[in-house]
Amino acid sequence: MAENNLDPNQNMKRESRRDYHNRRRSSRLWVKIIKWFFLIVLLVVVSGIGLFAYYAKDAPNISQNQLQSGGTSSLYTNDGKFLLSLGSEKRIYVKNDKIPQQLKDAIVSVEDKRFYKDKIGVDPIRIVGSMLTNAKSNSIAAGGSTITQQLVKLTVFSTATSQRTLKRKAQEAWLAMRVQREFSKDQILEFYINKVYMNYGNYGMGTAANYYYNKPLNKLDLAQTALIAGMPNAPVAYDPYLYPQQAKYRRDIVLKTMLENQKITKAQYNQAVNESIKHGLRPPHSNNESKIRQIDDPYIKEVISEVKKKGFDPYNDNLKITVNIDQDAQNKLYELANNGSVPFTNDKMQIGATVVDPNTGHVVAILGGRHLPSVQLGLDRAVQTGRSTGSSIKPVLDYAPAIQYLNWSTAKMLDDSRYVYPGTNIQLYDWDNKYDGMMTMRKALEQSRNVPAVKTLAKVGVGRASLFARRMGIDVPANSGLSVAIGANASSLQMAGAYGAFATMGVYHKPQFVSKIETPDGLSRNYDSPGVRVMKKSTAYMITDMLKGVIKSGSGTRAKIDGLYQAGKTGTVKYSNEDLVRYPAYNSTPKDSWFVGYTRSYVMGIWTGYDNLKDGTISGIGQQSAQLMYRSMMSYLMQDKENVDWQKPNSVIRARIVNNSNPPEVATSNRSSSWQLFVRGHAPSGVSDNSANYDEEDEEADTNNQTANVTASRETTRTRDNNGSLRQSSSTQSRITSSSSSSSSARQSSASSTSSAITSSSSSRTTQSSRSEEDNQNED
Repeated sequence: MAENNLDPNQNMKRESRRDYHNRRRSSRLWVKIIKWFFLIVLLVVVSGIGLFAYYAKDAPNISQNQLQSGGTSSLYTNDGKFLLSLGSEKRIYVKNDKIPQQLKDAIVSVEDKRFYKDKIGVDPIRIVGSMLTNAKSNSIAAGGSTITQQLVKLTVFSTATSQRTLKRKAQEAWLAMRVQREFSKDQILEFYINKVYMNYGNYGMGTAANYYYNKPLNKLDLAQTALIAGMPNAPVAYDPYLYPQQAKYRRDIVLKTMLENQKITKAQYNQAVNESIKHGLRPPHSNNESKIRQIDDPYIKEVISEVKKKGFDPYNDNLKITVNIDQDAQNKLYELANNGSVPFTNDKMQIGATVVDPNTGHVVAILGGRHLPSVQLGLDRAVQTGRSTGSSIKPVLDYAPAIQYLNWSTAKMLDDSRYVYPGTNIQLYDWDNKYDGMMTMRKALEQSRNVPAVKTLAKVGVGRASLFARRMGIDVPANSGLSVAIGANASSLQMAGAYGAFATMGVYHKPQFVSKIETPDGLSRNYDSPGVRVMKKSTAYMITDMLKGVIKSGSGTRAKIDGLYQAGKTGTVKYSNEDLVRYPAYNSTPKDSWFVGYTRSYVMGIWTGYDNLKDGTISGIGQQSAQLMYRSMMSYLMQDKENVDWQKPNSVIRARIVNNSNPPEVATSNRSSSWQLFVRGHAPSGVSDNSANYDEEDEEADTNNQTANVTASRETTRTRDNNGSLRQSSSTQSRITSSSSSSSSARQSSASSTSSAITSSSSSRTTQSSRSEEDNQNED
């Protein structure tokens, strides 16, 4: 009751005091929040300044000579010698007093409209604006760099997106501020105008004006000036020759910014945007290139591609690129293809070839074709992957996996008999339209028999074999039909890389054009690698041992170099039925001819053929061109190299086996026999290693005796072919017999009838495979 009788004024005073204390507490809380906020901001600013200073202290030096130089990268050989520059041999440098004001206005309007106002070399307003734009688009849609920053970037940093780090941006800003202090605006603009890349190996806008319009900068009209000013943003994408619509789009953006920046009138704008992008443009042409630039063009093209894949821009990053080319070997390869040393069917017959060091993966030389045009970065046939390899794929996809996974010996007996692809009625034929019955795996590979190869792949399994090949750089789809056993799509570069794993006893080095990349800011990256083991030593050695026989007495005798330890494989592809309908005269001639050979020092992959069906077919001596090119080039390469044989690993047993014995039977002195290899632990009972008695010359003599009849028949056929009475069937050696015409007719009839059978197949997978089998059934 007493509390209820308190004076109301007292209650009000108490409530007022409580409100006052609450307000004081709330006020003190906001003061603390504000203090902490400013403290955090101060800490962030101080930390940012400290981090900026920390990064900036390591910024590279920048000089006037660097600012004035072109932005091109330079190529050096592994021994440090300068090879060439990626840019034009002659740059037209334009001094400030010769640069028209109209061009300056165009560049400033589109690239950095506050260029003349900023005093420190960076533009905070532009940076904030670009951050907001990029945040809205969730991508890098706008750049915040001033012209001064762009100049610094082009001079000492990489333009690659992967290099856009906080450290790099801090150093770029610091150097931009230094450049701003040391040079005038006109000097900075002069450096920029003469440094930017303008496509086709041209650096600087003066060079570009001459290249595109055959005029100096001060003779260009407004529309032409706007295009030149806008191209550095994306010189390839805005190429007026290849992409006129995109070029006009960029030109019109420049004109619009000039109008908005009050540098041109509305009437000038309307006239310029209505001018054709082709107005005044020179016809497409190339710069005058030196002979070395023409010879090296295919190699340079692959270097540029490889550098880009590694995240650098070879045209703008001022890189020092160490390449793996052997210039003498490159010159020799070009010479052999073009000076008549190696014969070809005619001038339209083409070639693609790659030489690789199997111990490092270094691409020593590459040949993009014969009679190369004087154009930069032209067609490189050495890296085309759309052509079938023919039988040169057999060691990689068929026999090596059989040794690796099934532990087959070289004496493994295989049946070369009539064969029809499963699920189809397509019969598989060998190059001579005959079947030779039971034979060893060694003979099947040496003589390039198709049926044993397909049966071998069937035993291994396409899935497992494709994985094996993929580890060696050959991409064979796991769902391919069995016909891939005698022909898979690959390039000469890929085939050289894959065979390199045989040459190194099972270690694969991915072919590399670039050894090292150095950037102006001191970054250096080395791309050499120790390689990856992709097969057992036993597998590699046994394949090499069999492939020696291909050159000694098999399908590749025209590649033989006396006394040299070497191995290799031929490959020939026949025309499809559709091709022969259009060009029936091509029947019994190869569409593509391959040879892939190697020593312990070099691997060489060679394709020969034609770019277009109408250009002709491989006939006469042209059927030997791939082997003859290999023989000439490998003879040159090995003249200063040690001739070293492969050493048999302990995991392999060598024994003299009775010919065609199944299971293998060790031979006595009075029985016909040959040397065979076994994986240790998988040789038949009673077979032991007697390598001490092995004589390679003796083995060669035995092999020659065994194949004397085949060789004699082959030589007879070759003579008749040269006289014009017979044409070659499908091998790099002339092997057609007088009875093959009727067999060929029967085969075409069979193939024709199987086409309808394939069409009516109810299984889509079977249909797809069947068509693949039909395409490849006649490959060697």
